[in-house]
Amino acid sequence: YFCTYEYLYHQKQMLEDQRRMVSYYNAIMQNKHHFHDKVVLDVGAGSGILSIWAAQAGAKKVYGVEATKVAQHARKLVEANGLTDIIEIIQSEMEKVELPVKVDIIVSEWMGYFLLRESMLDSVIWARDKFLKPGGALYPSHARMYIAPMYNDDAVKKNAQYQETIREWTGFLAETATNYGVDMSCLTPTFCHEQWQFFVQSAQWMDLPSQDMVGKPCAIKDIDLNVATVDDYRTISVPFSCPINLDSQVSGFAGWFSTTFEGSQSAPAKQPHVVLNTAPGTGYTHWGQQVFNFYPTIYVMRGDVASGTVEVTRRKDNQRLLNVKISYVIRRPGDGDGPTPEVGVWQIQ
Repeated sequence: YFCTYEYLYHQKQMLEDQRRMVSYYNAIMQNKHHFHDKVVLDVGAGSGILSIWAAQAGAKKVYGVEATKVAQHARKLVEANGLTDIIEIIQSEMEKVELPVKVDIIVSEWMGYFLLRESMLDSVIWARDKFLKPGGALYPSHARMYIAPMYNDDAVKKNAQYQETIREWTGFLAETATNYGVDMSCLTPTFCHEQWQFFVQSAQWMDLPSQDMVGKPCAIKDIDLNVATVDDYRTISVPFSCPINLDSQVSGFAGWFSTTFEGSQSAPAKQPHVVLNTAPGTGYTHWGQQVFNFYPTIYVMRGDVASGTVEVTRRKDNQRLLNVKISYVIRRPGDGDGPTPEVGVWQIQ
C-alpha cells in the first residue's frame, strides 16, 4: 500500500486532479481566519501540498505526517517555498507519531475509491482522538457514499472477454496435451474462477457521463468525521431504493462519494461550504466511480424501482481493500413481493 504512493508519478496524478486541488485550496483559503495563528496536522501529507496551503493561509505551525519516502520530496518542496520555519514533515505512520502539542485543525486527503478503499480514514480518526483540541476542525468534516443503477455496454464487453478467455484456455489445453503430452485440465476450475473474478467480480474504475445513469442516486452512508468511530464504517449493511428515471436497461450499479468542508461548531467554515463531489457527470477526478457490473442486463421502465441491500466490508486478506455485496431486485410499484433478489459480489482492488 505505502510503496505505491512514494513515486512522484502517483503524486503527480493526484496533483493534476483539478477538482481535488481546487476543492481543498478553496476550503483552506476561504477560511484563512480559522487557520491564522493555528497549529495544523496534515495526515498522509504526500507531496506536502495541503501543508503548504495551510502555512500560506496563516498557520503558525504545521505537522505533515507521511509514511512513505515521498516525505523526502515534501521536505524539498517546503524548503523551496520558504516554509521550513512553519512546516515540519515527519516520515512515519500516523499511529507511531508523538507531537509536542495538540492541534487546532486536521487536514487530510484520505479518500479512496468508493470513499473507503485504503482505510486511511482510520488514521484520521486515530489522529483526531489523540491530537485534536476540543472544538477543533477537520477538513473535510463530512463524507457521504452513493449508489445508483446505470447502463452502458461494459458488462456485455466484460462477459464477452471472459467467454473468449475460456475458449482460449480450452485451445491451450488441447495444444499442451497434443504437443507436450501433459493433461492440464485439472486446473480448469481454478483458471475459470480466477478469470471470473477478474472480468465479472471486480469493480471497474470509470469516469461515467451523467447519461449512463438510469436511476436516482441513493445515499447509503453518512460519516461525520467529528464524531465517527472506525466501527461506524468498518462494515456497512444498509437497504437502498432507487427510482428508475427512464425506459432503458440496467447493467449494474455505480458507486461514488462526496465530501464537505464544514469546519466545526466552534469554527464553522464560510458558507456556501466547499463540496468535493465525485458523481457521474460532474467532471473528472482520479477517484472516478466504481462500477459493479452484472450480466445479463435488465430491461426497465420509468417508474420502476431498484431496491435491495448493499454491504461494504473489508477483505480478510487485505484490510485496505473492499468487498461489495449488492442484493437487488427491480420491480414496478405495487407488484407485491416480485422476483427473488439477485445477489452480486465484487472486489474493489
